[in-house]
Amino acid sequence: MKIGVLALQGDFREHRLALEKLGVETVEVRLAEDLEGLEGLILPGGESTTMGKLMTDYDMLEPLRAFGAAYAMWGTCAGAILLSQNVGREQPLLKLMDTELERNAFGRQIESFEIDLSVPFLEPQKPDYHATFIRGPIFKRVFGRAKPLMTLPDGTIVAAQQGHLLATSFHPELTDDLRFHRYFLELAKRPPEA
Repeated sequence: MKIGVLALQGDFREHRLALEKLGVETVEVRLAEDLEGLEGLILPGGESTTMGKLMTDYDMLEPLRAFGAAYAMWGTCAGAILLSQNVGREQPLLKLMDTELERNAFGRQIESFEIDLSVPFLEPQKPDYHATFIRGPIFKRVFGRAKPLMTLPDGTIVAAQQGHLLATSFHPELTDDLRFHRYFLELAKRPPEA
């Protein structure tokens, strides 16, 4: 299995290291040709506006949209923003998932936090997942084909899935818990969609 990590900006290195711990071949994706031969792609956390600008500058928007239409793609934090339909402001988006997000919904860097959350869709389900939020977005709306996966205790949606597409408000790559990366690999094992 070969999985790419978009390496234009953000914490792509941490995702690559998590995948390597699972014995997965990884590729840092910087150009459209780097997508060739991949079975999945992770869009890391970082700064979504900067990532969108670089995707535009390197003519990556359409190749990424085409890849995400057929293959597994996972966006964490800024990556979740890039997958969404709308974030309430003008910026380049892939618009692959039926989600609307609010950027920096938890406040500034100083309001970053960690919390243990139930993960009934992950194996093993226990212990709870220790989620790290750093200037993370929230899902204001999950509609159409997308489904909520995880919520905070107050009901705020912080993870969603739409078929082979996965989005999380938090940073699984910053923990030693590899369950989310394993879950994504299972999505990537599915046959490509037509």
